[in-house]
Amino acid sequence: MKKFNIIVVGLGYVGLSNAVLLAQHNNVLAIDVDEERLQLIAKKKSPIHDDLISEYLATKPLFINTALACNTSYSDADYVIISTPTNYDEITNCFDTQSVESVISNIINDGSKAIIVIKSTVPVGFTERMKKKFKYKNIIFSPEFLREGRALYDNLNPSRIVIGGKSQECKVFADLLKFGAVKDDIPTFHISSTEAEASKLFANAYLAMRVVFFNELDSYSSIHDLDSKSIIESIGADPRIGNDYNNPSFGYGGYCLPKDVKQLRANYKDVPNVLISSLVEANSTRKDFIAESIINKNPKVVGVYRLIMKSGSDNFRESSIQGIMKRIKSKGIKVVIYEPLLDTSEFFYSTVIKDLGVFKGMSDIIVTNRMTNELDDVSSKVFTRDIFHAD
Repeated sequence: MKKFNIIVVGLGYVGLSNAVLLAQHNNVLAIDVDEERLQLIAKKKSPIHDDLISEYLATKPLFINTALACNTSYSDADYVIISTPTNYDEITNCFDTQSVESVISNIINDGSKAIIVIKSTVPVGFTERMKKKFKYKNIIFSPEFLREGRALYDNLNPSRIVIGGKSQECKVFADLLKFGAVKDDIPTFHISSTEAEASKLFANAYLAMRVVFFNELDSYSSIHDLDSKSIIESIGADPRIGNDYNNPSFGYGGYCLPKDVKQLRANYKDVPNVLISSLVEANSTRKDFIAESIINKNPKVVGVYRLIMKSGSDNFRESSIQGIMKRIKSKGIKVVIYEPLLDTSEFFYSTVIKDLGVFKGMSDIIVTNRMTNELDDVSSKVFTRDIFHAD
């Protein structure tokens, strides 16, 4: 297969995993605004927590170079992948897509004829608006369905590939992704970019819905003194329901689900709906219930064990346990935190305890979204809804 010149803009989980995947057989220029991140990649070290990315950078013969975004020319690129952050803006009720639009503008102003592939999550209809705004037809949307901490694995073994276009260039890009993967016979969908945008948001909304469903089942079981695990296992035996995404938690969180559900709700503003709008409220209700369950135990000091969403991740943006922590603190209860990834002595006005033994000793209750063997010796203090000991 021909070796293409590919630029990847934004080196978070999505961007870096795609850069590594494609750099096996193509010339990849990985760019970012974070110089420290680029220096690590240049030294064949991963700036994010992903074991497979670390392994591939250190051991595989990758055709990858790095550059600061401000020093990049796009003129020789065949494809430019945009994977910059698009945080949800609560004021505008929409993703903040300024970073994506800025990159598109830079590409076009540079005289590039590259195919622009948006992998940042965007509102439904965004790609078509960009084509009209910039009078540039070669813009497509191709969503990612990755897990933090396993991003490269999921790119090497994708459940499906979705491409927002049916042109020859779109088919070539799909082939590039397949060629870099280890999985064979990958289902591939060539649909419109608008349909691809909707596919991304609805997929994450469905996952959020499953989290909400099993959490509400768990809340019901808790109040009525029933065994949640027995109920979940019995209904999961139905193949139409299955056993995925069924482990109770403090609520869905992380970088994707909260913002994607809110964006889909905003896209629904002119469409009759009940379910999509209720997901955000239901998630908040679950956090209220969990916090109240902890408060009712009358602890003087609550220890929060880890702020990350799940094991194998280094991200605690929008983690559900932070919502629990804030609710507990609002009642005047002291909260201390054990989070090895924090290099500060304080987080949102709560003391960060560096020594796990000290943390265990001073906490009346230890709150953790997911159980770990590090807490086995103080299991009588632990509050969790982690039934299956899985993410």
